[in-house]
Amino acid sequence: MPIIKSAKKRVRTAKKAAIRNSKTRRSLKSAIKAFTSKPTAKAQSEAQSALDKAAKRGVIHKNKAARLKKRAAAKAKSAGVKPTKATAKKAAPAKKSVVKKPAAKKAPAKKK
Repeated sequence: MPIIKSAKKRVRTAKKAAIRNSKTRRSLKSAIKAFTSKPTAKAQSEAQSALDKAAKRGVIHKNKAARLKKRAAAKAKSAGVKPTKATAKKAAPAKKSVVKKPAAKKAPAKKK
């Protein structure tokens, strides 16, 4: 057991983080299992969401999350699952035309 006050605090925060990470990991595993057992569009979107959350929280590496999402998409495609709006790639937003106002002309400075 640590003696120093800051070390005691690190033990407490590490315990909290371990609990939070294990919950994230558990939900990730269950979402992936649900998708692999029965690939549907809803299960795919839930698995992708769980992967994104785990990568964001640092439980898994972002490249691993991307790799697993790619594999899930390939499995869904081979199973004949139609992508929903949530799983489909979002189209780039249309650019808004910006009308620039003409610059106001300043009067020349008066000589004194």
